[in-house]
Amino acid sequence: MAISGTTSPASPELLLPRWDPAAPRRAQIEAGLRESIRVGRLLPGVRLPSSRALGAELGVSRRLVVEAYEQLAAEGYLVSNRGSGTRVAPATPGAPSSSDSSSADGAVADGTRGTVAAAAAAIDLFPGSPDLSLFPRRAWGRALRRALTELPDARLGYGEVGGTEELREALAEHLGRVRAAVAEPGRVVVTAGYQQGLRIFCALLRGRGARRVAVEDPGYPLAAWAIEAEGLEVVPVAVDDEGLDVEALVAADPDAVIVTPAHSLPAGAVLAAERRLALVEWARGRGALVLEDDYDAELRYDRRGPAGTLQGLAPDVVILAGSVSKTLAPALRLAWLCLPGDAVTAAAITRGMLDGGGPRVEELALADLIASGAFDRHVRAARAHYRDKRAALLEAIDAAMPGARVRGIAAGLHVLLELPDDVDEAAVVERAAAAGVRVQGVGDFTRAHPHPPALVLGYGLPTVRELREAVAVIGDAADAARAS
Repeated sequence: MAISGTTSPASPELLLPRWDPAAPRRAQIEAGLRESIRVGRLLPGVRLPSSRALGAELGVSRRLVVEAYEQLAAEGYLVSNRGSGTRVAPATPGAPSSSDSSSADGAVADGTRGTVAAAAAAIDLFPGSPDLSLFPRRAWGRALRRALTELPDARLGYGEVGGTEELREALAEHLGRVRAAVAEPGRVVVTAGYQQGLRIFCALLRGRGARRVAVEDPGYPLAAWAIEAEGLEVVPVAVDDEGLDVEALVAADPDAVIVTPAHSLPAGAVLAAERRLALVEWARGRGALVLEDDYDAELRYDRRGPAGTLQGLAPDVVILAGSVSKTLAPALRLAWLCLPGDAVTAAAITRGMLDGGGPRVEELALADLIASGAFDRHVRAARAHYRDKRAALLEAIDAAMPGARVRGIAAGLHVLLELPDDVDEAAVVERAAAAGVRVQGVGDFTRAHPHPPALVLGYGLPTVRELREAVAVIGDAADAARAS
């Protein structure tokens, strides 16, 4: 099979595996190409035969092939450029993605326990995945070039395991201004992604003699898995419409807790003001640490700015964890912890033991992006983009599933779609996967507290058209699951 970026065109046999000379020819060409792209016989970037060559091979006019190519280009399946011919589009609708691997590594990376059928789905509604086409390549490139140009030779060596001074200063200013955090450069430790921040948090807990860590239930699965991998006990605590149940937390009496006060995953709840105060009171009285996962708080749509941090109320007991994985791209592996003063040294030492420190040039580039205002401009543009996507998703749900309750719409990159009580959540997930839509049920996020049937719909990565197609499939799957 031809691979992405190949210079030799794909064969007509691969394009049209069921060519029937007696049937309408243009429709067959379009359908055959569309199917080959959808199932992955034609990969993104593959060059198709010229219209003249394919027409001669199939015994049809060149004009008929041109019209078929033009129709598929209008649908987004193909792209045509002078001098390079017609190719499969880089991000074709329905094309299988290499990120949809069913390997164990893929399952760990995205925190799911989905089926092989779901992993092969064409439209992926994985929650929390940003629209990577928004990445500000030019601004990032300029920031990288400035960092490389201005970086002295001496700073190309080891050092600054807690992050460059420039990035810690930029983050402290940004977090104080945008997130109402109590942030000073000396309190910030830069990490290689949120997962490394979790490891550092667990190391701090072990150093303090802590053994039991509470997590939201339903909540982010990877947090619980990471805690268990570090040899600590997971204590699931229920979440409702007002966020973490602090009374249940107090009763469970863990040594620490991980919370998402601004927008819980998957329910999308905001921790109520009374519970914030109660949580802080408990942490101080118990001598417990709180890790605030601020994973998507800047993407908020119901107010001019995101909700303030819990850390801003109690910087002595709350560690604020954030990253650019949702606002920029996960590939950068740039995140941070804003810590109580007495935990900074231990956190920096742990970071150094894990990998010796981060990528200095990229850290300087992010500092430049923040200090120049380019990061703020990008986040504002991204927020408007995702607001439009969210609106399209909600309109599609209203059309396909009238009266359905949708929660968590105020922020982030996902919503929780509640299903009727008589609908089998797992059956909907399986039927949707069979129809080419990967979606997760809320059951993938629960440990000890069963939740009514619901689906977690991520809207960051798919196009608006894919969102509409996916919701139509989900609506049909829900109807079928109810009927069966």
